[in-house]
Amino acid sequence: MLSPWDTHNQDLVAQVHPSDWKNPTPAPRYNLVVIGAGTAGLVTAAGAAGLGAKVALVEKHLMGGDCLNVGCVPSKAVIRAARAAAEARRAGEFGVNVTGVEVDFAAAMERMRRLRASISPHDSAKRFTELGVDVFFGGARFVDSETVEVAGQNLRFRRAVIATGARPVQPDVPGLRETGFLTNETVFSLTSCPRRLAVIGGGPIGCELAQAFQRLGSQVTLFHNKNHVLDREDADAAAIVQQAIRRDGVELMLNTQFKSMEKKDGAKVIHFDATGAGGSVVVDEILASAGRAPNVEGLNLEGVGVRFDSRKGVLVNDHLQTTNPRIYAAGDICTRWKFTHGADFAARIVIQNALFLGLPFIGRKRLSALNLPWCTYTDPEIAHVGVSEHDARAHHLELDTYTRHFKDVDRAITDGDTEGFVKIHTRKGTGEILGATIVGTHAGDLISEISVAIAAKVGLGRLASVIHPYPTRAEAIRQLGDAFNRTRLTPNVKGLFTKWLSWTR
Repeated sequence: MLSPWDTHNQDLVAQVHPSDWKNPTPAPRYNLVVIGAGTAGLVTAAGAAGLGAKVALVEKHLMGGDCLNVGCVPSKAVIRAARAAAEARRAGEFGVNVTGVEVDFAAAMERMRRLRASISPHDSAKRFTELGVDVFFGGARFVDSETVEVAGQNLRFRRAVIATGARPVQPDVPGLRETGFLTNETVFSLTSCPRRLAVIGGGPIGCELAQAFQRLGSQVTLFHNKNHVLDREDADAAAIVQQAIRRDGVELMLNTQFKSMEKKDGAKVIHFDATGAGGSVVVDEILASAGRAPNVEGLNLEGVGVRFDSRKGVLVNDHLQTTNPRIYAAGDICTRWKFTHGADFAARIVIQNALFLGLPFIGRKRLSALNLPWCTYTDPEIAHVGVSEHDARAHHLELDTYTRHFKDVDRAITDGDTEGFVKIHTRKGTGEILGATIVGTHAGDLISEISVAIAAKVGLGRLASVIHPYPTRAEAIRQLGDAFNRTRLTPNVKGLFTKWLSWTR
């Protein structure tokens, strides 16, 4: 199921799909049957079992889902190796002479597989069995509104949860399938670095892997169908990342329209039209990162009255309940944002709503109440939470925006990482924080302070009174609190202070 079949991948599979696994005898009835053992399914199963529910968890491939096997974990290991190479190349800026930097791509990928295997026990069949969950391997199919069939056995349920996730889509380009391409499901099986790599898609995954492979030794050409990469992010932040990717040597082809692709003389040829350029590019590998499609096939959703869309996935209400009231959904199969932490918190909503509906002292949780931060792990990183300037314009919401550039933050200066900024949006005329974007080193870690402030309804002015260690990059957030408080010092207030201080001298 994974390549190469080395000891690390063997260890991984032994945890998340043991070859000698025997499905248990089904219980007479389950409180929850969870279909899919990615993040949403795992959190749902573990949380429900921990509360005393009888739970069955069904997985047809690898437990851990995309995040462990072909997503967050392997990509961040590869990105870390790429950052090490980039840091070595710029070590001279700090008076450290490093010559002849060589990347051992095979060793970097071996490290990734080793670390992935070491993390896999958290998502293993053994661990979930020990938690009291009945783990079944095989494809699941609804028989009716209270039964799921898996590997020839029927699992009866009070409630069911669809958590089957999503998969990469194939771009609609003539000749792409015949030419051959990689996705996030296959790229981490590489053991040698492609000399020339084309990446299709300038979203988060495309930008992360384009920069990483460029730093690891590929000559990368990144194709995107918009006029700048990361077009869903803050435009100022995306511009900084785009400049950084170009500085690393990635060739950007923007506003691209593909004409065709073909194999020729052992290589892959891409014919395209793009802003400022057109023609053909010859590469050794193509990585398609142009969106994801929900895994809705084979479940017999039509037979149990669960509405779904082939692009958007399973339709749910704000309580994550499908059009069949006994069946819920969580994670990439039904939410517009495709993040592990989003799937985690969607699962928590499902646990409460599916198990405790009707209890007078336990309310129903809503998806719309989540304040979801996210991070794109390029260098520099982009992290965001809450309302953006684009959101504010769309909803006619008036904002005050406070920005602190890292070039003015002492720790960023001494670290030599001055690219980027912290941008915080407040409701106009108040200190109520509605959203923020951070672009820079460790932006994904820094955004959590602002997420906490939003969740706890702590205004920007109060952040000024939170003591931050000096020197740190997080001081930029406190400094924006100071900037907000300075706006409170109106000429009239300052005049009163001046008179008081003059009188008391």
